[in-house]
Amino acid sequence: MTLLTYQVFKTVAEQGSFRKAADILGLTPSAISHAISSMENELGFSVLNRSKFGITLTNYGEHLLPYVNAVLNSDESLKQAIAEFNGLKQGKVKVGCFSSVCTNWLPDIMNSFKREYPDITIEVFQGTYDDVVYWIKNGIVDIGFLSVSSAGDIPIKPLYKDKLLCVVPKGTKKLGNDNYMSIDEMRNHQFVTQRESTDADIQNFLKENSLNVQSNYHVVDDLSTIAMVANGFGICLMPEMVMNDIPYEVDCYPVFPEAYRIIGIAALNPEFMAPAVRTMYNHILKKYGE
Repeated sequence: MTLLTYQVFKTVAEQGSFRKAADILGLTPSAISHAISSMENELGFSVLNRSKFGITLTNYGEHLLPYVNAVLNSDESLKQAIAEFNGLKQGKVKVGCFSSVCTNWLPDIMNSFKREYPDITIEVFQGTYDDVVYWIKNGIVDIGFLSVSSAGDIPIKPLYKDKLLCVVPKGTKKLGNDNYMSIDEMRNHQFVTQRESTDADIQNFLKENSLNVQSNYHVVDDLSTIAMVANGFGICLMPEMVMNDIPYEVDCYPVFPEAYRIIGIAALNPEFMAPAVRTMYNHILKKYGE
């Protein structure tokens, strides 16, 4: 099998369509179909399910994809190393991130990086913590932003302590005059919560402080959560970074005891990065590292 075959397989898997993959790769749909059929014949098993609803990976295909990504990433690393030997800074870096890093940090990172290295292409993937972990482990992204608690066994370099805040509807009366929100005060309120893959650090805080939250409102993004709070449906916990430029009127209090999520930059093999990836990784450390 050739590198083009691997690229075809990867693109079809990402797009779920022969036609979309053909458009991206500049090939005909029949050429895409032929490449996949030849690949399956050589392997001796099917890698794709084909139906009227689209293209999906078979179980074999799902297990094969990380290895295909590794081959393609190695090829990209080789090209970048050769370019570096020739005194050129070029290549591609694929970065995974969650919402608040995407809005608060990434524009500045990308602009400053492009000024220094205009020939390096940056590709951005935004998702939940779970998405970024999956993308890193499967070679879909080269590096990714995560909270330290969500990184699991992926090596991560801590960058920033992001304070947790209790967000309440505007004008909500507190039990005391303190400028923080205590655990006991939180127990008296309904919560708006998100699934664990979106706010693992907040879930950890609730468990550590025996806050058995009962909520009728389960949303999947920060802005929706804060909108629910602003309209009086409960309170929530949010990292301070999320609350920058929020268009809703709410009050925010630091939680007591103090708590943080620690944001870091993660890579599966920090010691073995392609030159362009290493350049981006060091750029981020220089900007946000301690």
